[in-house]
Amino acid sequence: MPKLWEESIDEHRRSVRDAITDAAWRLAEEHGPLSLTMSQVAGAAGIGRATLYKYFADIESILVAHHARHVDEHLRALEDLRGESASPGARLAAVAHAYASICFHRGRHASADISALVHRGPEVADAELRLHTLFVDLIAEAAAGGLVRTDASPDELAAYCRHALEASGQARDLDTAARLTRVVLDGLGYPTQARDSGQTSVVKNHRRLH
Repeated sequence: MPKLWEESIDEHRRSVRDAITDAAWRLAEEHGPLSLTMSQVAGAAGIGRATLYKYFADIESILVAHHARHVDEHLRALEDLRGESASPGARLAAVAHAYASICFHRGRHASADISALVHRGPEVADAELRLHTLFVDLIAEAAAGGLVRTDASPDELAAYCRHALEASGQARDLDTAARLTRVVLDGLGYPTQARDSGQTSVVKNHRRLH
């Protein structure tokens, strides 16, 4: 099979898969995942049921696939953001502010029923490890530059940072999430005069993160 033709087929399959997962997630948010049927998803995606079953076996697998893609996009954005700041401290601040913003929006849009379905399995564990490793590396870089405390290991501080920032999911607005992020950076020992440097990058990349 010619390479261009093969790439075209792969792109078509990705487009169909994305259309299915987007449609299912939208319907699940509107009506709840427990009442959702494969026929409804096929209709919303503009495909036949036979085509749908070529891609997914059931509703749960569709929602898990959508969640995995969404998480991967967020992680890629955080990893890209890490490379856009010059200093270790600015990189840590930028990613911390961005992750708080992600948690804020996730808290406003995710339903308990959907969360219960998608937050399990090896994909979730892999994503959490990837996120944790990102924060460990950022904190270690900042510690090497004397910008954060060293009385706890980067691994311990990364766990603290991640879990504290996830409280942004209950924040009433983005300003509250930003204040919480500043508190978390203070807890890491990051200098007060430099702790807000990541916010400009977060605003610039807001559309990409959500």
